[in-house]
Amino acid sequence: MDRMFTTFRTASEGMDLQRQKVQTASENIANVNTTQTADGEGAYRPKIVESHQGERQEFQRMLQDTLMDLRQTRGEHIESPDFQKSPDGTRNFGPNSEVVEQDKFRYEHDPEHPDADENGMVRYPDLDLSEEMTRLISANRMYEANMSAVQAEKEIITRSFEI
Repeated sequence: MDRMFTTFRTASEGMDLQRQKVQTASENIANVNTTQTADGEGAYRPKIVESHQGERQEFQRMLQDTLMDLRQTRGEHIESPDFQKSPDGTRNFGPNSEVVEQDKFRYEHDPEHPDADENGMVRYPDLDLSEEMTRLISANRMYEANMSAVQAEKEIITRSFEI
């Protein structure tokens, strides 16, 4: 039964990553001209979602563990490898991600601006709106692709019950 829901878990982790990317791109777009944050610590710091895959050895251990589970299902008794599952008994198949603030700023000369420094320069977040919109659209498309995978898996399960 655990294998049947692997697709759902993997797609939900992918959807969570894309949700983070949409949220981060939206926040960047909303703060493109923010020169002073609510906490008074200066200009808004652009954010980006950094994601990376797990280590290759971790994947190999997961693969070996799955093969062991299959052999046990068939009635062959084989000792389980030393692969550790997460505390809730599931495996993490998706990418690891974190939202990182960047120190990217651009300066414009505007001595009349209330946030201008002694030289009349105002610090703005260095954001490219077209790049942020591209990230937003790309994340949205990837989210939709994960939803399609969930729908396809639901269809496969439904059809398997009809047999």
